[in-house]
Amino acid sequence: MRLLNKHVIITGGSSGLGFATAQRMLARGASVSLIARNRIRLVEAAERLQPLVNRAGQRIEIATADVRVRNDVSQAIADLIQRAGPCDVLIAAAGGVQAGTFQQLDEQIFHDLMELNYFGTLHAIRAVVPHMQSRRVGTLVAVSSMAGFVGSLGYSAYTPTKFAIRGLMEVLRQELKAYNITSSVVYPSDLPMAVEQRTTNGDGQSGNQAQLNPDRLAQAIVRGIIKHRFIITADAQSSWLVRVGNFASPLLNRFFARPMKRLQQQPKPHEDNPPPTGLV
Repeated sequence: MRLLNKHVIITGGSSGLGFATAQRMLARGASVSLIARNRIRLVEAAERLQPLVNRAGQRIEIATADVRVRNDVSQAIADLIQRAGPCDVLIAAAGGVQAGTFQQLDEQIFHDLMELNYFGTLHAIRAVVPHMQSRRVGTLVAVSSMAGFVGSLGYSAYTPTKFAIRGLMEVLRQELKAYNITSSVVYPSDLPMAVEQRTTNGDGQSGNQAQLNPDRLAQAIVRGIIKHRFIITADAQSSWLVRVGNFASPLLNRFFARPMKRLQQQPKPHEDNPPPTGLV
């Protein structure tokens, strides 16, 4: 895939990984649109990126939105598409992290992180997919974590959100392939043992990606998009762990497919007898 003249929308784009990826995209000749909650930081980010605009028609747009709020994200993306054209690439990089064991953390933190990390990603994807389907082309990129492969002691609220992102992208990879929409999931080398406290980009919508080498990961993201890679990593350790984690996937897929196939073959229950729930 060539990025020249493409329109790339990035959530969490005012700093950290989102900002670093915007830099790489502009260098490739793409136009970028940044979404974050803090407009001051967005304006500052756009000003810092402006010197990288060196092609006719290339542009930088910004829109404020809280990714946790579906209507905010939908409106922001609709506005950006109207200003800069259809979204060719979506990079959902907004997120957050909170350390703490299961018993230490208040239950609200589990809800908050799921709203920010998972639903923040979901809202952005749902906003662009209809446009991509109608054009039968597009690329979706979501940022998971190595914690999406390995449960991380002391991050009981954060880890499930990254597993959820991984699962979502694996499903979308299959469901949207017929529309020529490519799905990618990014695994930063961020098993979060080194992250001591909650970190943000100043507007509450950037996670521990800022603790890593954002430019190196951004480079890997651009390379992964160009080569249509589903799994994107930036270092040998992450690549090795992903391979190990995926080694048993075919066997597990067949194992879980059996009860689902049997369920599908069963006759539909009478309306007076509702179908069973709680399938595991």
